[in-house]
Amino acid sequence: MINIRKFAAIDIGSNAMRLLISNVVEQDGKEPQFNKSSLVRVPIRLGQDAFTVGEISEENIDRMIDAMKAFNLLMKVHKVERYMAFATSAMREAYNAKEVVALIKKKADIKIEIIDGKKEAAIIASTDLHHLLKRDETYLFVDVGGGSTEFTLFSDGKMITSRSFKAGTVRLLNNMVHDVVWDEIEKWIKANTADYDEVTLIGSGGNINKLFKMSGKQQEKPLSYIYINSQYAFLNSLTYEQRIAELGLNSDRADVIIHATRIYLNAMKWSGARQIYVPKIGLSDGIVKAMYYGKI
Repeated sequence: MINIRKFAAIDIGSNAMRLLISNVVEQDGKEPQFNKSSLVRVPIRLGQDAFTVGEISEENIDRMIDAMKAFNLLMKVHKVERYMAFATSAMREAYNAKEVVALIKKKADIKIEIIDGKKEAAIIASTDLHHLLKRDETYLFVDVGGGSTEFTLFSDGKMITSRSFKAGTVRLLNNMVHDVVWDEIEKWIKANTADYDEVTLIGSGGNINKLFKMSGKQQEKPLSYIYINSQYAFLNSLTYEQRIAELGLNSDRADVIIHATRIYLNAMKWSGARQIYVPKIGLSDGIVKAMYYGKI
């Protein structure tokens, strides 16, 4: 007997907003399967508002309301049984966030929860990471967002420690990440990976997914430090317009991808990692799974 249930996750990030609709296939005696039914990404850069002027602008509030109305209609059409909407770094820092959340509930009937970096990292880590983690190895999981980057260290299949830093791509784009933050990240990574002979990176986020796609590699194969380094140099050699025209990048990806690559590169350098795995996981996938298993 096969049963298909539909769940949806809304991820309100600093660079874009996403709606993921998942089919959860339940079959007697088998583990449930999570299959993407639909993914809609809307490039509303809330971080540009929140990190520079401290509030979400009227224009972006209107765009958010329109996007949420559309998301609500899509969920109805797909007959979604349950959804959750989480907002991260940009909304955490906007002083009018509570009003925006109330307005969206009133006008689009979508309830949004603003979560902290720790909860964000925990939800992402609750995805299919356990399938990737070999028991006798050590991994540094790096999730790069627009407003923050979450680092989580795993060893022997267990989470050892986790930390969120205010170093995201939209902040870097606006020159808002000072040397002191980079120093803190370097110290944290070095201190927490020093006791392990070998560390492998696991990367998550739209930019590393794009870099992986550009590599043409098979899903289970890792990218090397040398590859990431050469891509960083290559991307830097192109203008913003060339990255859009020649590499087919979205306009809101073409400017932040360099900054994201720099974060992954530094994480590899400071942890001594020579390889980075890029599984298809993110906050939206984590929300769906955590909902299904009753964790949130």
